[in-house]
Amino acid sequence: MTIQKAQNITWHPGHVTREERAALLGQRPCCLWFTGLSACGKSTIAMALEQVLIQRGYVAYVLDGDNIRHGLNKNLGFSPEDRAENIRRIGEVAKLFVDAGLIVITSFISPYREDRDKVRALMHAGEFVEVFVDAPVEVCGARDPKGLYQKALRGEITNFTGVSPDAPYEEPLAPEIHLRTDQLPVDECVAKLLSYLEDNGYLLGGVRNVR
Repeated sequence: MTIQKAQNITWHPGHVTREERAALLGQRPCCLWFTGLSACGKSTIAMALEQVLIQRGYVAYVLDGDNIRHGLNKNLGFSPEDRAENIRRIGEVAKLFVDAGLIVITSFISPYREDRDKVRALMHAGEFVEVFVDAPVEVCGARDPKGLYQKALRGEITNFTGVSPDAPYEEPLAPEIHLRTDQLPVDECVAKLLSYLEDNGYLLGGVRNVR
């Protein structure tokens, strides 16, 4: 549990409600939390979905695991403790994005159920949408665009999820969306995500159609 170190601080509520911000943007904000092994397709699908949403007039933003580790979380490694802190921080950032009215798409391995559940608990009901981007480790290893699986198998990388014995991946038990990327191409995965957003009332016309 993270300890609150700062003292003598007060939460200051704003004068604009989250409902007003959402209405301004013509959408119901949410966090699409992509989880899955390295090279399963998380970032590729996230970026493709963001592009389609923007083209349709919605306000979306991708928070990508590697990109975040270049800045906000550059002081964190891949130990279990650092992984937990990595997800805690990005969960708080995603919460702020949702509160601002955005559709935020996060792309993190986030291997531990407990950490993902803690992020879900930060948000209101219906705002956290867990997306299991699923491909067998053999398929991910064959893709291996960064060469990480081969390095892990040679022992050059430790704590590598799905390969290192000390770095397990805990699959979601009941994700809102399950994408089998060994069976579906990127465009069909994006279509499945869009259908979920449309069917569940997240896409309300977009900022271009707000009057």
